Amino acid sequence: MTVSGPGTPEPRPATSGVRTQSPRHHPFAPALTIPGLLLPIHEARAYPSSSPRLCPEPPPTFPPPFSLQASSVEQLRKEGNELFKCGDYEGALGAYTQALGLDATPQDQAILHRNRAACHLKLEDYDKAETEASKAIEKDGGDVKALYRRSQALEKLGRLDQAVLDLQRCVSLEPKNKVFQEALRNIGGQIQEKVRYMSSTDAKVEQMFQILLDPEEKGTEKKQKASQNLVVLAREDAGAEKIFRSNGVQLLQRLLDTGETDLMLAALRTLVGICSEHQSRTVATLSILGTRRVVSILGVENQAVSLAACHLLQVMFDALKEGVKKGFQGKEGAIIVDPARELKVLISNLLDLLTEVGVSGQGRDNALTLLIKAVPRKSLKDPNNSLTLWVIDQGLKKILEVGGSLQDPPGELTVTANSRMSASILLSKLFDDLKCDAERENFHRLCENYIKSWFEGQGLAGKLRAIQTVSCLLQGPCDAGNRALELSGVMESVIALCASEQEEEQLVAVEALIHAAGKAKRASFITANGVSLLKDLYKRSEKDSIRIRALVGLCKLGSAGGTDFSMKQFAEGSTLKLAKQCRKWLCNDQIDAGTRRWAVEGLAYLTFDADVKEEFVEDAAALKALFQLSRSEERSVLFAVASALVNCTNSYDYEEPDPKMVELAKYAKQHVPEQHPKVRGRQRGWRTESPVLTSSCRELLSRVFLALVEEVEDRGTVVAQGGGRALIPLALEGTDVGQTKAAQALAKLTITSNPEMTFPGERIYEVVRPLVSLLHLNCSGLQNFEALMALTNLAGISERLRQKILKEKAVPMIEGYMFEEHEMIRRAATECMCNLAMSKEVQDLFEAQGNDRLKLLVLYSGEDDELLQRAAAGGLAMLTSMRPTLCSRIPQVTTHWLEILQALLLSSNRELQHRGAVVVLNMVEASRQIASTLMESEMMEILSVLAKGDQSPVTRAAAACLDKAVEYGLIQPNQDGE
Repeated sequence: MTVSGPGTPEPRPATSGVRTQSPRHHPFAPALTIPGLLLPIHEARAYPSSSPRLCPEPPPTFPPPFSLQASSVEQLRKEGNELFKCGDYEGALGAYTQALGLDATPQDQAILHRNRAACHLKLEDYDKAETEASKAIEKDGGDVKALYRRSQALEKLGRLDQAVLDLQRCVSLEPKNKVFQEALRNIGGQIQEKVRYMSSTDAKVEQMFQILLDPEEKGTEKKQKASQNLVVLAREDAGAEKIFRSNGVQLLQRLLDTGETDLMLAALRTLVGICSEHQSRTVATLSILGTRRVVSILGVENQAVSLAACHLLQVMFDALKEGVKKGFQGKEGAIIVDPARELKVLISNLLDLLTEVGVSGQGRDNALTLLIKAVPRKSLKDPNNSLTLWVIDQGLKKILEVGGSLQDPPGELTVTANSRMSASILLSKLFDDLKCDAERENFHRLCENYIKSWFEGQGLAGKLRAIQTVSCLLQGPCDAGNRALELSGVMESVIALCASEQEEEQLVAVEALIHAAGKAKRASFITANGVSLLKDLYKRSEKDSIRIRALVGLCKLGSAGGTDFSMKQFAEGSTLKLAKQCRKWLCNDQIDAGTRRWAVEGLAYLTFDADVKEEFVEDAAALKALFQLSRSEERSVLFAVASALVNCTNSYDYEEPDPKMVELAKYAKQHVPEQHPKVRGRQRGWRTESPVLTSSCRELLSRVFLALVEEVEDRGTVVAQGGGRALIPLALEGTDVGQTKAAQALAKLTITSNPEMTFPGERIYEVVRPLVSLLHLNCSGLQNFEALMALTNLAGISERLRQKILKEKAVPMIEGYMFEEHEMIRRAATECMCNLAMSKEVQDLFEAQGNDRLKLLVLYSGEDDELLQRAAAGGLAMLTSMRPTLCSRIPQVTTHWLEILQALLLSSNRELQHRGAVVVLNMVEASRQIASTLMESEMMEILSVLAKGDQSPVTRAAAACLDKAVEYGLIQPNQDGE
């Protein structure tokens, strides 16, 4: 009997539903040799960056090979089986589900559920596989296939004790089945190994805790080793379970209570292993330690301990949120309390920590960071934002209190240079997570009420606190900040305090004025009323801290028009003077980093101007100072540096306006933006947005990298400076736009440099996922093309890399692009598939019955595009070498197969001749019947001519074909023995 699937597996053709695009123009390049086969494989090369962009058009559609409109359960089941054979497990699931919706008998339902279980096993969704198999067993308790599939799912889920029961039942039903017997032996071995491991760790765990908790133990080295062993043990799930069941959490609590840094770090890192991806252990740990106790560790002065506690809480949040997302299942759900409640308790304690006196500034920042990651929805497609609404109602005032706190002089709350920025980030995330006007109005009301409570009746200190809070809102949810500025007396107080004799009061007011100037809604008012004040502060103040902030305010106002040359606020040359002063302050080592940061902020605005950026990039000292300052951990510094670099590299998005729309706008007397005459080249996109979003900073850096690698000659420098290593995290985390641009930069590096040198060691495997992401339909044709070229290079390096590409489910997308209308994309996809054909899994897809993959390669081998011919013929040569059974299929896929092979052998291109000769040789060796057909045609004469040429791979292959035909007795050698 067969137990692996609902039917004999056979891959499905990838010709259905593929996207096509209109012709795009881009050059291409050739190839090197497959080891052992003496056949060229394809390597993507560089191409001129001046080529036109690829522009998509509406795609034609292709009919699917199967229809899901079958009328009966039996038809749908057979259709699902065919889809399963073809490797389309999602399609098979759809067919089985549709069949279940009809009036199926209990026996049919059992079959359909167990077939669905097989699909889920293939898709690696083991929870659903177990559920479907269980439903089949409910319908038919003796269904041995369903029992076996459930055992497979349980084994993958780590529930070996339950899996072995199902296997024992299978063996009792079919005692002679060797598959069941072998599976039972394997799982028995796993259980014994686990028991041995668990028993061997018992003594180790007990001994480690004894050493760590022994007050008489004087050997620091011994304690350090024990703590490290404990952390390592907790990283494995079996070890974490053993520590947990050995009263480990209570013992770890005793380590935390010692107050010793090393012991506290060991305890926190061990708890990370215990709680990681485990809901019930997480809830139990919080119950034993106390949620308040765990959160309070964040507030300690020791930075390393606070960060370790932050990591632990992040792991706990992930475990609890996963529980809310998935709900409860099996034994885990039976013993766990509601994770949503535990999540709110944890968040409530974090909100309380924000306003506690005595908490360290670092701990307060860590608490804000955790709230940023844990509270807002990960995707706006998720309709549930109840957690955000709850946090706004319960903790908005506490967040605003941190945002309004002064660092110098220190107030009641200890804050760092990043605290207000972190509060702004959190406020912005919460505001963006709101869904309707009523929710936003409530947010505005709470903010305004809080600001009024400080502004009215609290004296000068209260006004400063209110203005600082407005600055925090302007850096975050600027809509709320703009509305706060319109409150009665706020703007007037800001202007008045700018003339204060006290530096602290001036700083607060000037910073508020700067943040207000960055918002288009207020810029016109401040341009009219604040420029003279800022100029006066800049000229007359004796304090650099005030002068540089006033200068930044002037920079913002001077660049209010952005890249629009016609909207300059100041006279010609004024921005150059401002930029020169900013560069002077930036290079002054005598000024503290916090003050110099404002010089970078000013340059981030002034570099919109083409003249300013021209001077800036020529100033080596200023650039060096900029990069040195970028090493600061202050978030606003990083964003300002990234913004300046984006402007200097012209890597912001710019769409050329439609000339007809421009004329229409002029006719209607509407303003038309103008580009500076010195701004040339590629303009790719930066829009002015709030600097509080850390993902936005990542996006800016991705844009800079993409601009730097645009020219082929610059890529070597980027690689030598570690650009490949820096791009990988940018491509895996951040905004969608940022990840896409970083992935495209990775593709460019992979195309023109040796990937093994650009991404040494294990890092090369991390590049695959970003490259595959560029194959999706929402990416441009140029991005699709570059991703295919990069994947071609990777696929030619090693089998492990090919397996990584397969695991990322790239093959169906690559197959789709083989049907692309644009010749460059079609050719790149074919070359990539040629290299992937060295993998067994891809060969299986071509060998499976009922698909057109082989037909496509044969037809492409006869195309006029010589490079496409070479790619397809190389794939054919490789496949027929590795899978001789495909040779007999070639005559069946098209009636023109003989003409195509003859054309390859008669080609003036030696590479095409060689590939064609290898295909013919493989076919001759595979079957006497095919050899007979070939020798009865003109092929024999062509081979005879080729065999008499100079010694070359083509000559040898042609001679081998004739020798095999002689061996078959199809032809006779001439009198000369040839």
